[in-house]
Amino acid sequence: MEEAITHLKVPIEHEDRRTCLGPDGSAAHVSRVIQMLSGRWKLPILFRLFAEPTMRSSQLLRDIPGISQKMLTQHLRQLEQDGLVARQDFQEQPPHVAYEVTASGRALMPALIAVREFARQHTEAE
Repeated sequence: MEEAITHLKVPIEHEDRRTCLGPDGSAAHVSRVIQMLSGRWKLPILFRLFAEPTMRSSQLLRDIPGISQKMLTQHLRQLEQDGLVARQDFQEQPPHVAYEVTASGRALMPALIAVREFARQHTEAE
């Protein structure tokens, strides 16, 4: 029966279920990150910002096909609120604003690349 308990197979320091399943457990932390990334345009925005040190919203709008100005603004604000993207306002007229990935956002990149590689290796054709 113990072999079917999958939460014990997650590498943890001690054998306490709360470590994985509690409100501050592994599952809750991963769920929080997935929530940060949920939304049709968040990953394209992040990957585009990973490629360039800083970008203006007009450039993001040109580079991401199909996104509207409203959705770009909404998703950038959410990413900024979650600490993954920083907004730099140059206090100029006309408005000049640039966006960049924060240190927290850059720390997330290896995990996103690992997920990308997993997806490439596990295509629907298998």
